[in-house]
Amino acid sequence: MNPEQEHEHLRVWNELLRPYQGPDRARSLWQLGNTAALFVGLWALMYKSLSVSYWLTLLLAVPAAFMLVRLFIIQHDCGHGSFFRSRKAADAVGFVLGVVTLVPYSYWRRSHAIHHATSGNLDHREFGDIDTLTVREYQALPKGRRLAYRLYRHPVVLFLIGPVYQFVFKHRLPLDAPRTWRREWWSIAWTNLALAAAVALLWATLGLKSFLLVHAPIILISGSAGVWLFYVQHQFVETYWDPDHEWSFFRAALEGSSYYDLPAVLHWFTGNIGYHHIHHLSSRIPNYRLARCQREIPQLSLASKITLFESLRTARLKLWDEAQRKMVSFRELQALPAPASEA
Repeated sequence: MNPEQEHEHLRVWNELLRPYQGPDRARSLWQLGNTAALFVGLWALMYKSLSVSYWLTLLLAVPAAFMLVRLFIIQHDCGHGSFFRSRKAADAVGFVLGVVTLVPYSYWRRSHAIHHATSGNLDHREFGDIDTLTVREYQALPKGRRLAYRLYRHPVVLFLIGPVYQFVFKHRLPLDAPRTWRREWWSIAWTNLALAAAVALLWATLGLKSFLLVHAPIILISGSAGVWLFYVQHQFVETYWDPDHEWSFFRAALEGSSYYDLPAVLHWFTGNIGYHHIHHLSSRIPNYRLARCQREIPQLSLASKITLFESLRTARLKLWDEAQRKMVSFRELQALPAPASEA
């Protein structure tokens, strides 16, 4: 797509999406209030249930974890400027939520902006993406690094071990952030300090064991759910990748960001992030308008649609095959031609 075509697409889509852009303060406050109240209420119920049955505690951890996912989506919208018109209000709410979600707000906002600006670009895979190699890149690796990549892409690592590392440990000291990101590093430091104070307070009032028995399963479930949602939004068979000179923002949004067609209740629990194609077309649309946008704009039917059942099969996908323009599994790789040096 040449620059003139890209500019024309930008103009047309901006006209279509403009009515849905910008926050509604009353709706934003209502969503923030009811989500926070449900999270706190469920957390309290989990604490009370410790004296009844830990199985009940774990059962309550599931909706509590999804309330944490909803709180992250609100933090996410604050970072995009789509939740409050006031930058100060958005940053204040985003920072507080970042302490709860374990994601430093300013650091995440900047790295996530890079993701939006480069999603689907083979020459820019530095920030905000699940590491994805092309078939050629993988075949050119020595055996040790191939094994490391296979381990990284294994579902147990990607969706169970990885989220714990990402949210509990990496976000405390994200060494991928350049030292020149002074504001972002201050955000990380203040988030860690506030988090330490919150944990100390809960430890002193509830006891460390009770706190961990309640909060650990919430973090484990919400982290895995969050990584899975991000994965399926961009890692599906006919997704979109192109080198920089051929890359198109609009193709990356419509072809490389999925419409995750979930049941209505799951859309609610996940803050409508399944309408990810719309979000990549316009991050200024708040999450509570995405579903109406999908219903009212026929052109959005062009997006890559994935059902809940279909999404389960995406876990086998590991590599981008530039020749076939699709994601393939390691098993499918075996049927592809070997690199010239090994032929």
